[in-house]
Amino acid sequence: MVMRVGFIGLGIMGKPMARNLIRAGYKLVVHNRTVSKADELVREGAEAAENPRRVAEKSDVVITMLPDSPDVKKVVEGVDGIFEGAREGSLLIDMSTISPVVSRELSRKARERNLGMLDAPVSGGEPGAEEGTLSIMVGGPVQDFDRARPLFKVLGRTITHVGEAGAGQVVKACNQIVVASVIGAVSEALVLGAKAGVNPELIIDTLSGRLAGNKVMEVRRSNFLEHDFKPGFKLDLHHKDLGIALAAGRKYGVSLPLTSVADQLQGALVAKGRGKEDHIAMLTLIEEMARYRIDDWAGQSREQTMAGE
Repeated sequence: MVMRVGFIGLGIMGKPMARNLIRAGYKLVVHNRTVSKADELVREGAEAAENPRRVAEKSDVVITMLPDSPDVKKVVEGVDGIFEGAREGSLLIDMSTISPVVSRELSRKARERNLGMLDAPVSGGEPGAEEGTLSIMVGGPVQDFDRARPLFKVLGRTITHVGEAGAGQVVKACNQIVVASVIGAVSEALVLGAKAGVNPELIIDTLSGRLAGNKVMEVRRSNFLEHDFKPGFKLDLHHKDLGIALAAGRKYGVSLPLTSVADQLQGALVAKGRGKEDHIAMLTLIEEMARYRIDDWAGQSREQTMAGE
């Protein structure tokens, strides 16, 4: 019998993830706060439900992909929430990025209702969601992870069980620390190099082949060079994630000075009303402080050549 899967949250990440499950042959029941976002998937074979409770009533497994901890709590344990509709033995997989404290609290409440629950946040952005190549870090009981593995194989390429409830969220916080710090470092390198007269494309090419090489430069090369900030992962969501990381650092007594700097840079852009842009837009704040845009390099180079003539 084909597993019946519920999917709640059809945003930038959620919709392509749900679509991949439909294409893999799963019977999907979907719900989104903005109802129109489900229409496209309904035309592709999904069934729409009016609230999370109805999704849970019609599903063996329910996946949530939502913006933040309060959203997940409301959908899971609120009025007409998943807990009200889930049958004993059902499995809830939260693939949102939220507080590990909230993940552990919801997991405990799920167990009290004889429900399984995993926290399984992802990394890879919109391209990874569309291509089914996400990295998935999973916290929760091994038996629940094994049960969910076929679904994860549709959605991701790197699938890792990292520990008990909440561990997935902890590892995701670690991921977001590294990604934000690398975006900041690449931005500084490009602005310094370009303003000093070096082609920013050559900077990326050179650094990519050495110890400084990283996935951010590889995957987001064109975003940096072309000032393309169409959101693959929104800045305000990454800023929210760094807040989770900093709260975890405070809870466990770990100083996170580099994370704090990245958080302040992102916060400045959010305050400027640019939170809906891609997180690569951190580049622009470094450029503003230097009073130089890396895409000005070509014009600068031409001027230097003409002056030399």
